[in-house]
Amino acid sequence: MHEHPTGGIAAVDSTVAHPARVYNAWLGGRDNYLADQEAAELAAAANPQIVPAVRANRAFLGRAVRELVGKAGIRQFLDIGTGVPAADNTHEVAQRLDPGARVVYVDNDPVVLAHARALLVGTSEGATDYLQADVRDIDRILTAAQETLDLTQPVGLMLVAIMQYVPDADDPHSLTRRLVDALAPGSHLVLSHPAADIGAEAVAASMRVYNERAADHAGATPRTRDEVQRFFDGTELLDPGVVELPDWRPGPDDTPAPGLPMWCGVGRKP
Repeated sequence: MHEHPTGGIAAVDSTVAHPARVYNAWLGGRDNYLADQEAAELAAAANPQIVPAVRANRAFLGRAVRELVGKAGIRQFLDIGTGVPAADNTHEVAQRLDPGARVVYVDNDPVVLAHARALLVGTSEGATDYLQADVRDIDRILTAAQETLDLTQPVGLMLVAIMQYVPDADDPHSLTRRLVDALAPGSHLVLSHPAADIGAEAVAASMRVYNERAADHAGATPRTRDEVQRFFDGTELLDPGVVELPDWRPGPDDTPAPGLPMWCGVGRKP
């Protein structure tokens, strides 16, 4: 396990909402604080589609991991912006299909680090590791990931509902491209992102509420479909391209749910 750069776990500020814990509250989890619950409730009140979208996002993650393991033959994953453990984490989905799958989780929330033991319970054949780092710490992430993953072989890069926390000033598209460029051909990028062009008024209202409550963290920035598609530059988008969450390769038991304010897609690095 990799901990805070100072060698310990960073102090937790329970008075300010944090993305990983707000997400946990939306999923109905208990690993959050009053500030997170208030932000989650207020944002959901401003946009009632948030909770269905969060659940659809988790379902998309599962479908994408199954696709990568089952059809693309990928056996290792770098999951950035992991969040507090919930049902069907990346390693659980992957290791059900191949017990030898290897996963490195990255998140910047010390509460997530405190729950890393739950994340790290994988199969005896596979491996899971955890790094506390921000998505902007590209070099540190890649260096640490190589302790568990073989970056000369294809990797599933999971950027699921994380890049909205990187403002345009920090060039989130360039950060994503640097990560993809560091991976072997045949690697896949799995990405989802809040939409600025689906239910725009409700999305903007919920983001305002969230950003007010998460004052000590970078605010969330929804983006249009075209802006989300730019994250896949340098990859070959798998069918059906960048679509709403329920429309990405749904299974027979998946029900259509139009209007959920998130885009998603999977791209293969040639």
